[in-house]
Amino acid sequence: MESYLISQFVVLAAAHFLAVASPGPDFAVVIKQSISFGKRNAVYTSLGIGSAILVHVAYSALGIAILLKQSPWLFTALKYICAAYLVYIGIKSLQAKPSTDDGVITGAVGMTQESFKSSFRLGFITNVLNPKATLFFLSIFSVVVASSTPSLWLGIYAFYLSMATALWFCFVSMIFSQQRVRKKFLAMGHYFDWVMGVILILLALKVALF
Repeated sequence: MESYLISQFVVLAAAHFLAVASPGPDFAVVIKQSISFGKRNAVYTSLGIGSAILVHVAYSALGIAILLKQSPWLFTALKYICAAYLVYIGIKSLQAKPSTDDGVITGAVGMTQESFKSSFRLGFITNVLNPKATLFFLSIFSVVVASSTPSLWLGIYAFYLSMATALWFCFVSMIFSQQRVRKKFLAMGHYFDWVMGVILILLALKVALF
């Protein structure tokens, strides 16, 4: 039994890595935070994304994911809510103003810094509403994770998936918040925020229409 659970975990971990590494709303938001506000804010956003994974695991383990699958209108509603939230973030980015004379970039929300609580909340909400994540966990718990899997192992899965997601996006944060990388992007000034705003709105359209 234990060898089967270990094999199940390996498949789960491999599938999760491929899913989390592929570009999507989470990835775009972390890059935006890294460039606009720096490493600490991006790390808090990454921790928010990782924490949101626990929500996906919980409703998948409780069978609520099956309810989403059997109720298309619920999943459609989730998609539209996620799309609306991404559009909201995108519009905030498009509202960025040119850099001030002292060279400090003005962030997407009109501030030079964003609270860590806001950064965490941004990551958490983005991932919770991400239908891509919902589909991933629906597939995993339907195909890979057996209904007979002990609660202890489900807890191990939840902890691993949450930590692995947070660590991956923390790694992304470290890369894009390096001084030389930020300097290149910030040289674009408010144009970077505008580009990210357009990308987020395009992602919203993709989410709503897929």
